[in-house]
Amino acid sequence: MRSLAAIGDVLEGGVADATPAENARDLLHLGEEVLEHWLHAKGLKPTASKAEGFRLLGLHRQGAKGDPSFNACRETCRELVYHYNLITMAPDDSESAQRLVMMRLVASHVYYFVSGKMQSAQLGEFCCSSRDLRLKQAS
Repeated sequence: MRSLAAIGDVLEGGVADATPAENARDLLHLGEEVLEHWLHAKGLKPTASKAEGFRLLGLHRQGAKGDPSFNACRETCRELVYHYNLITMAPDDSESAQRLVMMRLVASHVYYFVSGKMQSAQLGEFCCSSRDLRLKQAS
């Protein structure tokens, strides 16, 4: 498993030279890796179970148990799955490139939320794009 910092570096990079479906799969997997970090930080073994057909959603469900504020990223995880489905169901669609850009932004949001939540347990009770947290990450 990559470090959170390595995941952040990948998310800041451009789209890989691969098919839209391969890029979508990789971005979904990055989201899973981010949630695995959250679960490891809580002392839990990440589940292999799926919710609604996706491990990402199963990991989110596991991570939210006992921490209601973690539900703040539930819809973001669902949006990541939504973009994955759009791309993989019609990879040759003329909008696939834009959908990959959006998927990368959504995956980044999951990354920022989890890495921020690991710094401040109250994250989720206010906006996860808190400037203070972003500045701490940059240092």
